[in-house]
Amino acid sequence: MGQLFRSEEMTLAQLFLQSEAAYCCVSELGEIGMVQFRDLNPDVNVFQRKFVNEVRRCEEMDRKLRFVEKEIKKANLAILDTGENPEVPFPRDMIDLEATFEKLENELKEINTNQEALKKNFLELTELKHILRRTQQFFDEMEDPSLLEESSTFLDPNEPIRAAPQRLGFVAGVIGRERIPTFERMLWRVCRGNVFLRQADIEDPLEDPTTGDQVHKSVFIIFFQGDQLKNRVKKICEGFRATLYPCPETPQERKEMLAGVNARIDDLQMVLNQTEDHRQRVLQAAAKTVRVWFIKVRKMKAIYHTLNLCNIDVTQKCLIAEVWCPVSDMDSIQFALRRGTEKSGSTVPSILNSMQTKQTPPTYNKTNKFTSGFQNIVDAYGIGSYREINPAPYTIITFPFLFAVMFGDLGHGALMTAAALYLVLRESRLMAQKNDNEIFTMVFAGRYIILLMGIFSMYTGLIYNDCFSKALNIFGSGWSVRPMFGERGANWSFTTLSENHVLQLDPAVDGVFKGPYPIGIDPIWSISINKLTFLNSFKMKMSVILGVIHMLFGVSLSLFNHLYFKKPLNIYLGFIPEIVFMSCLFGYLVILIFFKWVSFDARTSKDAPSLLIAFINMFLFQYSDPSNKPLYRGQMGLQIFLVIIALACVPCMLIVKTLVLRRQYLWQKHLGTQNFGGIRVSNGPTEDEAGIIQHDHLAPQTEDDPETCLLSPAFKEHEEEEFNFTDVAVHQAIHTIEYCLGCISNTASYLRLWALSLAHAQLSEVLWSMVMRIGLSSRSFGGFILLALIFFFFAVLTVAILLIMEGLSAFLHALRLHWVEFQNKFYGGQGFKFLPFTFESILDGRFEE
Repeated sequence: MGQLFRSEEMTLAQLFLQSEAAYCCVSELGEIGMVQFRDLNPDVNVFQRKFVNEVRRCEEMDRKLRFVEKEIKKANLAILDTGENPEVPFPRDMIDLEATFEKLENELKEINTNQEALKKNFLELTELKHILRRTQQFFDEMEDPSLLEESSTFLDPNEPIRAAPQRLGFVAGVIGRERIPTFERMLWRVCRGNVFLRQADIEDPLEDPTTGDQVHKSVFIIFFQGDQLKNRVKKICEGFRATLYPCPETPQERKEMLAGVNARIDDLQMVLNQTEDHRQRVLQAAAKTVRVWFIKVRKMKAIYHTLNLCNIDVTQKCLIAEVWCPVSDMDSIQFALRRGTEKSGSTVPSILNSMQTKQTPPTYNKTNKFTSGFQNIVDAYGIGSYREINPAPYTIITFPFLFAVMFGDLGHGALMTAAALYLVLRESRLMAQKNDNEIFTMVFAGRYIILLMGIFSMYTGLIYNDCFSKALNIFGSGWSVRPMFGERGANWSFTTLSENHVLQLDPAVDGVFKGPYPIGIDPIWSISINKLTFLNSFKMKMSVILGVIHMLFGVSLSLFNHLYFKKPLNIYLGFIPEIVFMSCLFGYLVILIFFKWVSFDARTSKDAPSLLIAFINMFLFQYSDPSNKPLYRGQMGLQIFLVIIALACVPCMLIVKTLVLRRQYLWQKHLGTQNFGGIRVSNGPTEDEAGIIQHDHLAPQTEDDPETCLLSPAFKEHEEEEFNFTDVAVHQAIHTIEYCLGCISNTASYLRLWALSLAHAQLSEVLWSMVMRIGLSSRSFGGFILLALIFFFFAVLTVAILLIMEGLSAFLHALRLHWVEFQNKFYGGQGFKFLPFTFESILDGRFEE
């Protein structure tokens, strides 16, 4: 469990791999996913590395598999996913895989080419069949005497009518249906009305052999006279991409040709069916193994890409790699290397040696399916510096709790818990489905966060006594109204209660207030007219208390960082002034809130002073205000003392720390020795002084920490650099001002707990009064149907507005409180993430890189 509170201890190791065993060893390291390889050839072009040819071969195989996958999806076939984790193929198996993929690709391309040619031929025959049928109808219509008179307009007007008409030429073809109007207008204009066009739609859509889309076409026939018009018509048809087909002039020839076309179409249809069946069989066989092929190829590619990061020994018999790895997993890494060596058949074992380095290691936090969501929340702000304290374990509790303070409703929390519980209980089945919906994937990844938020919301809803904007009277109200005369209490009669809509209960009267409600807020507040006034005061003070405690906890966590990194200066002149400053001011305010709650009862609450005015007067040193009496004896002296102590902490952080840093620099500068007769004698600090300037060599080296910058190994390597007092002073001044002002602004920021809690409660109450009350107003049988309809709308609005929108709003505000108000007290977030070499992404089905 301790690994959650601080990142894993990392080490830089040098790995010596024999050339014949390197492939298998890297494969085993990829299976366990515990090492991060460093690029030892940063200046070498990727095209000049040793294994670039193998990477290209893997990319070519990957391209062929993507082509096969595309064809499978085009055929609407499902890719079989059994969750199998195939072993990495040996390098000698690459030739067999390449031959298999080459054969499959060529076969599919040949099938597609033949099928496209057959479909194109089938389309032409189908269009010709429709032309022959339609043109016969056109010629039959032309034999009508009325149409013959119409066709006589093509003749010379000076020729006598009794002369025999000249023979007309014609062309027939097929054109897209949407081009018919434009096509007809163009013919009319170019040919000046000397052509006769007849067209008819083809009822069934035809399949485009190239794209596979369904297109609608029309058959047309154009009559004209003379070769000049014939050339014009053909050019227009060519421009509009119309397909012309030969059409016999005599009916007998057209009939014989149609019979031949139908016979060819039947034969071609049979060939097409056989080709499609063969293609389906090939794709179905490929669909069963394509996922396994993908995993094998991409594992091989990842291995060769990793091998390109290594150095080649001068003897060409050994590969040298440098890896970051957790110290706790060194045994597992050694065991994986032994497995890889045995698998390759090599007799020389691989060597793993830890190295001493001054480089900052990557940050690695081990997580599981429960803690990964909270760790992602922290990492979204910034990857933690190496070995600094991890906020994720505390976020597991504080994040859902602060969310629930803003979202406190027993009913809404129960709905959220039920939804998250469904995702948790069926997580295995839902993960196997591999849903590609981005929103669902995001919600599913945070299912445990949502579950805790729902449970905590049920708790705070019980404290607020709020369930769908209604109070639950579980234990009976602590207020009592006795409407019988002669008894102690309010002495209200039934008539008084029925005739008055507003009555005041005085808690100071005996018998009216029986005692506090066992848990949460008394349900009688739900029907009181001063409910909002009471809840305003209660939730505002509660927000301040929670905020100050949360910030003090964050400042306290910084102590563990200073202790671990052995930085006593940051403890004495950083942590202690910070915790004292906040405790003297805002910690004292929290104590005043509790003191006022305890010190005043129902009879004396009218004389209670205002905490806000008292807190303002504390900074102004005004204690003569007659309207705001002191809370306790000696308040003035204690508050003056606390303000002076708080103000004294500011120069400790602002000036004293800067001067001590300068003194430490001078000590470091004069830690050199003086020569006395060839003997080097040190004139450095004493043992006590040296203890102050100790610094751990693994501490994060960030520019934001002047002490770390001065005492880091990088500083020791460049001792000739002068200490810039101005830069350090300005940096420390910014930090001090930011912290002091942040204590005020961050405390005010926690008032969002109060604001969003009241907003959620009021929105829930408005939704009930404006929607649900309509359905409950009628008591007839028709009112039951109305209630069912109203409840449907009420449920939809509750889920859409109060659960999703309000829940997202409370989530974002809780996120901000953790990132800004909590984590900035102790969390640097300036590290870089540990990215181990692993095959896990390939096994999860994320094929695209």
